[in-house]
Amino acid sequence: MEPLRPKRLRPGDTVAIAALSGPRSAHRAEELDGAVAVLEDAGFRVRLTPLVEAGGHRFWRSAAPAEQAAELNTLLNDPEVRAIIPFAGGNATTAYLDRIDYDAVRRDPKPLLGFSDITALHLALHSRTGLVGMHADFAPGLSGRFWADASPERHAQIRDLLFGLLTGEITETALPADQPWETWKPGKATGRLVGGLLDRLINVQASPYALAPETWDGAVFFWEDVGRNLGHVWNQLHVLRMQGVFDRTAAMVVGIPAGISDRDLPDGTLAGVEDVVLDVLADYSFPVLAGVDFGHTGPNLPMPIGALASVDATAQELRLLESPVD
Repeated sequence: MEPLRPKRLRPGDTVAIAALSGPRSAHRAEELDGAVAVLEDAGFRVRLTPLVEAGGHRFWRSAAPAEQAAELNTLLNDPEVRAIIPFAGGNATTAYLDRIDYDAVRRDPKPLLGFSDITALHLALHSRTGLVGMHADFAPGLSGRFWADASPERHAQIRDLLFGLLTGEITETALPADQPWETWKPGKATGRLVGGLLDRLINVQASPYALAPETWDGAVFFWEDVGRNLGHVWNQLHVLRMQGVFDRTAAMVVGIPAGISDRDLPDGTLAGVEDVVLDVLADYSFPVLAGVDFGHTGPNLPMPIGALASVDATAQELRLLESPVD
């Protein structure tokens, strides 16, 4: 399926902050205020959705799946809303993939931002419509109130890059590293970015909204994960191997996994994420670039799913080759 690029943002456009996954808890009011201020300073109008304003929850989610889907569908069908930014992640989106109005996306494609749990939405929308989703920070990540360890300069750099991509002012660009990236397998490749949170990718691939096999042809597969057992990561990468994903991909880009502990081995040594990745990929020669600044450890570099990118794992470079918006 050809990529479906959302329409670019323009000054005065309305950006909605929605509760598509976790709730907008009362103690996070300052984070919400900071996000609104950043968006308004950038020239956008901000709309808070009813679930964000209510700040309620259904178990660990902002609402029941039908309500969350209804909120998303309302935004997708509203011509005044030109972009959607979730307030938070969590563990909710897989439950309502079957309730999304995919025809609304085809009629009026608009940027959807977010990472972590939002990966399921990005990939299902890309699978069904070709929508280029913007794997990027949630609304609180737009200000300096969420990633506390990052410098104001890094926050500003990521924010300017994100807004430049969304408005079409930035097209081809090298993504800036905060700390040096790592070469796990050398080489160069060019292809379309596909990926996100590994666990949600596996969920989508087990659902009726799985990416078609040809989506992986020549793709740059990017992934990260958080709070997982190292053995689970190893097993899930093998699931993708058995699906033929690695027979088709051109490169792998690994983010910064968080909360994935090294494992003690019987011989007294330790195994980490690099070890299990290279073990799974023992029979493959495509380049692997790692330690790239996306995931649960700091401001997320924007990674537009479906957009063309080039990887030079040897030189530790990642470049976007086209605009993610129309």
